[in-house]
Amino acid sequence: MYISTKKFTGYPCTHRQWRDEGHCKYVHGYSREFSFWFKAETLDHKGWVMDFGGFKEFKTFLEDTFDHTFLANADDPELPLFQEMHKKEIIKLRVLESVGMEGTSKFLHTKMNEYLDKKTNGRVWCFKVETRENEKNSGIYEQERAGKTPV
Repeated sequence: MYISTKKFTGYPCTHRQWRDEGHCKYVHGYSREFSFWFKAETLDHKGWVMDFGGFKEFKTFLEDTFDHTFLANADDPELPLFQEMHKKEIIKLRVLESVGMEGTSKFLHTKMNEYLDKKTNGRVWCFKVETRENEKNSGIYEQERAGKTPV
């Protein structure tokens, strides 16, 4: 099994954890970075798991989702307020199931695998994603592709 990694950095966005009883319930932000781990049983014609120059469309998706955006949980009770702020162009709202580092990693795991299925015809898959909010904190989501045995 071949493994490679790719990191994307510099995505400033804000979010809040509305269920938190401490300071994380307030809107706050970080410059997020994302690390992806890929597997392939065979290399491409260049001898690579993945041609990292081929991520243009995925980078565009990351920029649209995380660059100067406000991330809200789909079940945030203040979502109507955030939607109104979005309409008034006060924030650039993006709604996720879970805006925490772990939830964001799961979301990106799904999105990356959708992208890789199209880009590599299923030859490459992403098995692990780490979302980092700063040098101290991150969340990871890891899942093998269905039908594959972990290495």
